[in-house]
Amino acid sequence: MNDVLTQWSARRLARAISSRDVSAAEVVSAHVAVIERVNPTLNALTVVFSERAAAAASALDEAIATGVALPPLAGVPFSVKENIDLTWSPTTHGWRGAATEQPAVDATIVRRMRDAGAIPIGRGNMPDFGMRWDTDNDLFGRTLNPWDHGRSPGGSSGGDAVSVATGMSAIGLGNDFGGSLRLPAYAVGICGLRPSRGSLPRAAVRGIPVSMTLQQFAVNGVLARTVDDAQLAHALLRGADPDDPVSLPVFASDESASPRRIGVSRDPLGWGIDPDVAAGIDRAASALAGAGWELVDVELPRLEEAAVTWRRLACTDMQFSLDPAQLSQPLGVSATRFLRDGLTAARPFDTVREYADAWARCAVIAADWQRLQADIPVILGPVSTARMGAPDDDLGGPDAATRAWRDLRLTVAVNLLGLPSIALPTGLGTDAMPTGVQLIGPMHREDVMFAAARDVEAALGQIPLGTLRG
Repeated sequence: MNDVLTQWSARRLARAISSRDVSAAEVVSAHVAVIERVNPTLNALTVVFSERAAAAASALDEAIATGVALPPLAGVPFSVKENIDLTWSPTTHGWRGAATEQPAVDATIVRRMRDAGAIPIGRGNMPDFGMRWDTDNDLFGRTLNPWDHGRSPGGSSGGDAVSVATGMSAIGLGNDFGGSLRLPAYAVGICGLRPSRGSLPRAAVRGIPVSMTLQQFAVNGVLARTVDDAQLAHALLRGADPDDPVSLPVFASDESASPRRIGVSRDPLGWGIDPDVAAGIDRAASALAGAGWELVDVELPRLEEAAVTWRRLACTDMQFSLDPAQLSQPLGVSATRFLRDGLTAARPFDTVREYADAWARCAVIAADWQRLQADIPVILGPVSTARMGAPDDDLGGPDAATRAWRDLRLTVAVNLLGLPSIALPTGLGTDAMPTGVQLIGPMHREDVMFAAARDVEAALGQIPLGTLRG
């Protein structure tokens, strides 16, 4: 029964606990058992809250016995990335310099999860400050991909993605600055939701300046095994937060008001795509066509400009915000290499005029996408145009940094634009690894994006946890 419980969706777990088919204590115990079995090898969770989670589950079971009404995620175990505040452990950002930084309060999305009845089960590993498209650091070490230890699990939310994929947690909280939710989801065969800019609250702003790229490109989001769980979590977590000036109120929307039209971008910019990735896109396109969506091949407006602008703005800000002279301790070895290679390859802006002009151009790019999505609301395309490479594949000099960025050209463009996107699996490739796609919605129209994602999942199904090899 333990292994069965850890494969259930978050919604199914909550319903079973509410109806007393299983206890919250049983659910937590089952997830802890999986953690004890697989985490020593995979190193996905840096801290495990076995005792505190068990105590929270017992308290919940006592409340259930009194007949109280239960919140929608009662008893569901979830993990929290190392850069999201949870008072149960330090918020390290995967960096030795913050190893003892114990937060005084939970981040708003953590508090909302706990208010919904969910129980923190552990902390997800990440690279220093979330900089890499892999998951490794000097503080906790490397996270392994459960499908193949010789492949990267992606980054930067790699620990939470592996935790969800293997049944250590039912939901993972992470964030996405340049694919950090969608790439790990693609790597391990689960769903990774990057919501619209402002949809979910981020870190509280309390007197310390926040770089423009963090304000505009980074969002908190969700890792889950089903589209339904991702949508449920989004509904519970979204909404304005007084501590985050970028957060916005909940937007009312109706998916039926939008055309059921999908724009397909099989090989963005024509720079090449792996055959297994292309096959995954074709499977998703067939599923959508079978569900009644009209499919249109599209050339995405100003895509190269968007991807280049994201890269140059991000590296311009990182060279200042991660200046070794300003840090109390050096970055880890791999993060230092990644930052050096990325700065060399990306050509950060040299003048204030160039930097200001780049931000001004963002509105031009966004306007063209908005006009496109008024007619073709959802875009179907790859998360990465390549298969997952070996660990540290994003290192190796400026050429390796550029190759990784090119593979993620559509993904990083979404970050520049602030659009919602969900990565979801499309079966296995010829390499016996997960394939996947992303569906990109219009700004603050997650509803139409979720509708398309549900149709893909209904036709193609989920990848069972039992197929994992590691």
